[in-house]
Amino acid sequence: MSIRLGINPITWSNDDMPALGGDIPLATCLAETRQAGFAGTELGGKFPREAVALRPLLDAQGLALVSGWFDGRALLRDPAAEWAAVLPHLTLLRDMGCAVVVYADTSRRNEGDIFRPLSGRPVLDTADWPAYGRRLTGLAERMADFGVRMAFHHHMGTIVQTGAEIDRLMAHTGEAVGLLFDSGHCLFAGADPAAVLARHIARVAHVHCKDVRRTVLDQALAGDLSFMDAILAGVFTVPGDGCIPFPALLAQLRARGYAGWLVVEAEQDPRIADPLTYARMGHDNLATMARAAGFTIA
Repeated sequence: MSIRLGINPITWSNDDMPALGGDIPLATCLAETRQAGFAGTELGGKFPREAVALRPLLDAQGLALVSGWFDGRALLRDPAAEWAAVLPHLTLLRDMGCAVVVYADTSRRNEGDIFRPLSGRPVLDTADWPAYGRRLTGLAERMADFGVRMAFHHHMGTIVQTGAEIDRLMAHTGEAVGLLFDSGHCLFAGADPAAVLARHIARVAHVHCKDVRRTVLDQALAGDLSFMDAILAGVFTVPGDGCIPFPALLAQLRARGYAGWLVVEAEQDPRIADPLTYARMGHDNLATMARAAGFTIA
């Protein structure tokens, strides 16, 4: 089974906190993405949003566009308004040949305060899940008809954070809603990544490979830090540099026949964690583990 390795440009620049890598040019990010060995990149805030402008930049480095994050508001916006909001993003992804959209529902997330403690994150009432699931399914079906599948990103600080919330999401939505499995967010939320993956592997449409430094995670949880504070403390790192057992996760994906992208996503402070150094480490570690699991890397 063949997969491709990509990376998220958050290794170089953090869109939520521009002080982290805001001075690093896009050209440097793309050149170092290729130097590290990756075949593709996800979108970042510095990327052009028109295919005619973006394609030459990626072609110059021999890179594909993997996908791109969208700040969804399906909980708060009516379906027509949400579709109108996401359509330009979907159009760019489709025109660039992407199969999935990274969709995260960030309704009520931190309410503009990126240093809000995670204990203050929004929670969806049990009674609201069925209607929410129907609304999300309708949006995902419309995306599929357009040619780009929804890969729903469970994420710290959002209404779909915990393992139980991922279970509810999958239970209340139809097959059109694919799951973006993120190992790091899974562990941060207190779930067992291997168990979550086993329960929902049939719905996995996209994979983010994020490792976790256990000591920093424990400190972040004990101190009820914000998500951004945890990042600044170094909670995340690239695969093979933390505590997550990636060989077992990759073996699960291989056994199921996963054939999409494996994306290294490890937001860190680029002044502390040199982007090219960590990009190379993430690529080489993930490539070695993926081959050992039986994958062929295209």
